Amino acid sequence: MGGKDLRVDREGAVALNATAASLLGFLHDGPCSGWDLTRLVETRLGDFWSITRSQVYRELADLSRRGLVEAGETGRRDARPYTLTDDGRKAFAAWAAQGPGAATIRLPLLLFVSLGRHIGTARLLEELRAQLGAQRALVAEYEAQRARLVDSGADALIIATVDYGIATSNVTIKWLEGLVARLRDEDSA
Repeated sequence: MGGKDLRVDREGAVALNATAASLLGFLHDGPCSGWDLTRLVETRLGDFWSITRSQVYRELADLSRRGLVEAGETGRRDARPYTLTDDGRKAFAAWAAQGPGAATIRLPLLLFVSLGRHIGTARLLEELRAQLGAQRALVAEYEAQRARLVDSGADALIIATVDYGIATSNVTIKWLEGLVARLRDEDSA
């Protein structure tokens, strides 16, 4: 894969973090600037994958140095389009062959609930009700986003990521409703 700085893993595949892999994946659809890539991530993955603009530009610089993307000429508003190279396609394919890896779940709400006995029932119930409202609003937002995607003829797999958000939010709502009812019952006993 060329004479570039290609960090490799134990199996000899080009080492990519998930952020770099996501950018290579989006570049399969055609050249994009860093701003375009940030917007694509926000639009397609929103709450499921967060990435900052500075991360995008840092990764693009690294991917360019490694020969996995090619930076084009600076265009209007200093936008520089990046194009996926053959080495970038190979690196993405190797990353995809390995799978996404285990998910790391870090939910501040669960920390808050687990420490609930030190927080107090009234405050805990207040927060749980606020979270319920937020989750219900999120479901409405996801459903509107899904409708826009369907109307625009978006890829079924992009729609599937929004379906995941709807499903997980609905499960969270059910869990929150049960926890609120249980705490209310315990508090009145």
